[in-house]
Amino acid sequence: MKNVREAAAIVISHLIQQQGSLSTLLSDQFETIPERDKALLQQLCYGTARDYYRLYALAGQFLKQPCDQTDTDVLALVLLGLYQLRDMRIPAHAAISETVSAISALGKPWAKGLINAILRRYQREGADIEKTLALNDASYQFNHPTWMIEKLRHNWPEHWQSLLQNNDVKGPLCLRINALRSSMDQWDAQAQAHSIAYQSGRFSEQAIYLEEATDVHLIPGFDEGLLSIQDEAAQLASPLLKLAPGQRVLDACAAPGGKLCHLLESEAGLSDVIALELNEGRIDRIYQNLERLDLQTRCQVLQADASSLDWWDGQLFDRILLDTPCSGTGVIRRNPDIKILRQNENILHLAKLQLDILENLWQVLKVDGVLVYATCSVFPQENERIIERFCKLHSDAHHDPIEAEWGIERPYGRQLFPQTAGHDGFFYARLIKKA
Repeated sequence: MKNVREAAAIVISHLIQQQGSLSTLLSDQFETIPERDKALLQQLCYGTARDYYRLYALAGQFLKQPCDQTDTDVLALVLLGLYQLRDMRIPAHAAISETVSAISALGKPWAKGLINAILRRYQREGADIEKTLALNDASYQFNHPTWMIEKLRHNWPEHWQSLLQNNDVKGPLCLRINALRSSMDQWDAQAQAHSIAYQSGRFSEQAIYLEEATDVHLIPGFDEGLLSIQDEAAQLASPLLKLAPGQRVLDACAAPGGKLCHLLESEAGLSDVIALELNEGRIDRIYQNLERLDLQTRCQVLQADASSLDWWDGQLFDRILLDTPCSGTGVIRRNPDIKILRQNENILHLAKLQLDILENLWQVLKVDGVLVYATCSVFPQENERIIERFCKLHSDAHHDPIEAEWGIERPYGRQLFPQTAGHDGFFYARLIKKA
């Protein structure tokens, strides 16, 4: 079995090299360490990823030259060591010695002296160095890549700083009550019986925020399908569709299935529900959610590309939910590796893909049908500008303004920003197809 810091260094090193996501890399390393170390591994990796740009700026003050691609594991251990000294309750001597010893397991004993010297120097000089960086280094101050800071500053001059700050705060655990089988009153009775402190959502009738995160399997009713994990912003999709009995509904890009399950819970009388997902591995997540909620017989899941029509049977849809692939910049606080993995040039590629999928699915929507376009992005290039461009290209596309208390009204759609104790960042727009 591996040392937990060795495993953490492998995860962070792969992130630096753009080789996999945090969740996938962690899942792989969980198999290599003792059960007792899994929580520590998760804390080390998520914490280091969340503070990556601040830690990287600090490391740059101690390294004479940047580590090359063959030594990203050395850099990873430096970052992990700095994170432990700054943010964890592990005694400093233990954090340093355990981090230094991990480099031998990675086959680079020559770096022991380097890592030890950096971490001990941080102990002596770290406070003064951080004060200087806070005044002179934007990536340290805002803890994001420079391109993202500048893009947010340009797009949201009144909101960019709070956006960056909220990205670095852990999101609360939000649940959705299964309206088919439970209610807010029933949940409240369960919560009181088990002394669970919670707050009701502001914008979704089924949303509840637990004041203290916990293993969901310990929450009464979760394993029985009375509750699901879903952010409150994501719960807004189903009401926007204006579902009614007899409708044929398409959920494009459906994984992991939260919105699919919610719309099935919201309207029991839908005539036909099709869910598309391109990634075979993510389809398993959809089935897991459907089966836990006993909804697997009420929809058909297809492995298919939403930008093509190879899967289509020729029957038009009354409603389409397009939760399109995006940069994920509205959910950075839950997926801090986005700050490391995402690049500025990705946005242009994603915007093209988003428009292509929207163009394709518009063909399978009935006249007077509704399409809801959604992303978990805060960049207008992926959101309102896509809808604006699409409406200008299609005379039968009518933008239906969303009247709501949530988010910020835009010329096209509504934008939500992540809130410290509330919902994630999201964008919604609703289109109606006219003859």
